[in-house]
Amino acid sequence: MQPNRLKIISSNIQAGSITRAYSEYVTRSWSHIFHAGKQGNLDSLAETYQSFDLVGLQECDPGSMRSGFSNQSDYLAQKANFPYSSHHATRRISRLAGFGNALLSRLEPAEMEHFSLPSRIPGRGVLLARFGEGDAAWHAAVTHLSLSAKARRVQIAYLAELLSDKKRLILMGDFNCDLLAPEMSRLFQSTALEIPGLALPTFPSWDAKRPIDHILVGGLKSSNYQTHVAAGSDHLAIALDIELWAFTTNNEPISSRNPAKSRYNQTAGN
Repeated sequence: MQPNRLKIISSNIQAGSITRAYSEYVTRSWSHIFHAGKQGNLDSLAETYQSFDLVGLQECDPGSMRSGFSNQSDYLAQKANFPYSSHHATRRISRLAGFGNALLSRLEPAEMEHFSLPSRIPGRGVLLARFGEGDAAWHAAVTHLSLSAKARRVQIAYLAELLSDKKRLILMGDFNCDLLAPEMSRLFQSTALEIPGLALPTFPSWDAKRPIDHILVGGLKSSNYQTHVAAGSDHLAIALDIELWAFTTNNEPISSRNPAKSRYNQTAGN
């Protein structure tokens, strides 16, 4: 049986880099190529994630010179004791740097899928997991959208079609726009996702003014919406709690029975 309440966090980890001011995009630009200084940041993130059940990551390096040729999501999963993790590499810049989304989970997914989002410059994607079976099934997705509104409009249209039949759904990530941006309306019109009553600023982390990172929920009860410092990242992390129980017509809780064999990567022993 799945637990009733889950703690969820989503964070753009900036591949473990540290940025505490706009000037550091220049003065610390070397950190986007070299591995030095990232280990402590990753360890700090892992400590934060230990109190959560589901973690969505963006700008997570799948293994390049910048990450010391280590998959950062695998490292975080092992360090924070997550039994399941999956990484979707969306862009590689030679051997220098890589980008991607990842999902860390304490629950075993029944199915995991990766999709590339349409973009003039390839490199955006969505990772989609299904938990449970039948009426008890629910989905969690992690994405990172483009900087331009024109590109986001096409990507959100793709997401709206992909998620349109998901009745119990969580979509988290770095959207690079606020919830009232015109391109976002398609998502709320075509899916079960609802506009949350609270939009918390997440960027830049040292003086957050723009709410561009979100956890959107549909068909599930959510609470305790809040931000967390994501080590040295230029984004704050977003977190919330959800309640999972679905009910039959007799008001009896439905549990996940005979889950399908997971296609998720089990981190234990990796």
